Amino acid sequence: MALIVIGGHSRNVGKTSVVAGLIAALPEYNWTAFKITQHGHGVCSRDGKPCHCATADHSWAISEETDRSGETDSSRFLAAGAARAWWVRTEQGRLAEAMPAIRRKLQDGENAILESNSILKFLRPDLYLTVLDPATPDFKKSAQEFLDRADAVILHESPVQAWQEISLKPVSGRPTFRIRPPHYVTPQIIEFVRLKLTTEDTEKTEKT
Repeated sequence: MALIVIGGHSRNVGKTSVVAGLIAALPEYNWTAFKITQHGHGVCSRDGKPCHCATADHSWAISEETDRSGETDSSRFLAAGAARAWWVRTEQGRLAEAMPAIRRKLQDGENAILESNSILKFLRPDLYLTVLDPATPDFKKSAQEFLDRADAVILHESPVQAWQEISLKPVSGRPTFRIRPPHYVTPQIIEFVRLKLTTEDTEKTEKT
């Protein structure tokens, strides 16, 4: 089973576009895709709407996407060719509670691609790519925490450097692929991912 995680330092930097692009470019993997969203206080995990509940059954939820219109992030995964797509919602800091259910759904599929940083606390993927946009100042704590785990960087070309006190030394020397939206997945990225997964598959076969 191939397992890819796509992360990024902020919202709206193209994580979903990278996931969808890889699904479309590598259809032979028959992907199961996951969108993982962690809500702040006062938002219900059941439906993402404002909520003041504090009951345990509202701390996380998982729903399967069936809409292929591409109007939502998880719908875009299906539109790109994913076999199945799941939307995971949890309260901030409570992703651990959803992990048993996530692991069961991972076992049900052939290969999986997940959009998240925090999932790296619980899974060790075959490949972790991080999407960085120097023009976007916000830099999530989870992205900083796992930056050194990135196998490669997908970097927006930008003349602006908005980050303050953020060091990219943890990924110095890692492969870096420059992109210009609306194109988020280049032939070079596809080839890198394909080669990495083929190598991992070969190594797993040799160990068995």
